[in-house]
Amino acid sequence: MRRIALPLTIALAALIAGGVALGQITPRAYLPLVSNSPASPQLAGCPVFPADNAWNQDISAFPVDPGSDAYIASINAGGSQFLHADFGENQSYGIPFVVVPPSQPLVQISFVEYGDESDPGPYPVPLSAPVEGGGGDSHVLVLRQGECKLYELYHASQVGAGWEASSGAVWNLRSNALRPAGWTSADAAGLPILPGLARYDEVAAGAIRHALRFTVWRSQRGYILPATHFASSTSDPAFPPMGLRLRLKASYDISGFTGQSRVILEALRRYGMIVADNGSSWYISGATDPGWVDDDLNQLKGVPGSAFEVVSTGVIVN
Repeated sequence: MRRIALPLTIALAALIAGGVALGQITPRAYLPLVSNSPASPQLAGCPVFPADNAWNQDISAFPVDPGSDAYIASINAGGSQFLHADFGENQSYGIPFVVVPPSQPLVQISFVEYGDESDPGPYPVPLSAPVEGGGGDSHVLVLRQGECKLYELYHASQVGAGWEASSGAVWNLRSNALRPAGWTSADAAGLPILPGLARYDEVAAGAIRHALRFTVWRSQRGYILPATHFASSTSDPAFPPMGLRLRLKASYDISGFTGQSRVILEALRRYGMIVADNGSSWYISGATDPGWVDDDLNQLKGVPGSAFEVVSTGVIVN
């Protein structure tokens, strides 16, 4: 995760247009909701945000953003020009998560970098919680049953009887509430991570009913809700802001794709994917799971960036 600590200037005109107060922005403020998802995605007896949450929106009929071609070209300019599953059979790839019971003990969390933009501890994070490996951002994701809250840490390590992390965020999965404007989370864009992961259980059931998280090689100094944070110093409008949403074009033929890749592409056509961090362009994120089949996922490497288009979901805040 590449972050740049920069002073935040809120776009006052955008906030007035949304009719909301700073720190109280919800996806409804900017996004033209299309509430035709049958229900919220579910995990461990919890909704993964309400059905009308931005992550769960069907964007297949949303208008194409006027800057779509420029955005796609800038994402491609970073070297990688094809879709890539950043998860698979190798368990050192992907982002792991753990589900804990309501009785999970709380432990202290020390924040060493973004403490002023982090939700204070303690968190119900087991000392044995899996940490993202593979040269990644050492994320730790914990879903606590019963209260249905998600606890996420960035650059985390177990220290003594607790954890140390660069930043952390707590999400109520029954709510559409966002981070305060300008705040990061465990992800550069100020977004939750777990709701944007491709999960094996969903793919095995035949459908992913939410947007996916993906990275670009370079972003601009701005964000679109539900993102709340930028991680760049460039104001070049050709680069994607955090929170930019893309979808697979309806004209792109996926009839030849099979297995897990087909389910993922169908989700990208209906729910799309959201710019969440700086990294390798076109890398979509998934949860670590032994059920992934590389022969299936490798089909995604044949999908070019030009098969995607950017949709309009709101104004850029910078």
